[in-house]
Amino acid sequence: MTLVQLGPLKFDPTQGPPCHDCTAKCCKYFALQIDTPTTPKDHDHIRWYLLHEHIVVWVQDGDWYLEVRTPCRHLQADNTCGVYHTRPQICREYGWPDADNPEDPCEYFTGNDGYDLFFDTAEAFEAWSRVALARREERLARRRNGRKTKRAIA
Repeated sequence: MTLVQLGPLKFDPTQGPPCHDCTAKCCKYFALQIDTPTTPKDHDHIRWYLLHEHIVVWVQDGDWYLEVRTPCRHLQADNTCGVYHTRPQICREYGWPDADNPEDPCEYFTGNDGYDLFFDTAEAFEAWSRVALARREERLARRRNGRKTKRAIA
């Protein structure tokens, strides 16, 4: 008889992260937080990132991330770690809940792909960027016009 998990998985901190059950999703990419793009130059940098293979950019909870989709060179064919006993500290801590998400330690539990924005091509980002930069230019124009009006009144 096979037991099947019904409903979402639950994290049991006494058991630690269930890495033995996982497909090593966290070992197949890393994401770095980047500054929110505000200027045309910032937008061009993100477009440049996306022109490279295995790169995506996403926004979650208002924070921007550059994700590099490349596996760790020590990930084994069976999804185990080839340097488990000497792995970096970031690997040792990953999977444990943090203060912001005490119930959801990693994507194994959350399946969290709920992005505010997600770009996997430069073209997709460019389409979004044109609109965002046009809005920026409108805001700047309103500010400039407001300053001119205040000077004329003074």
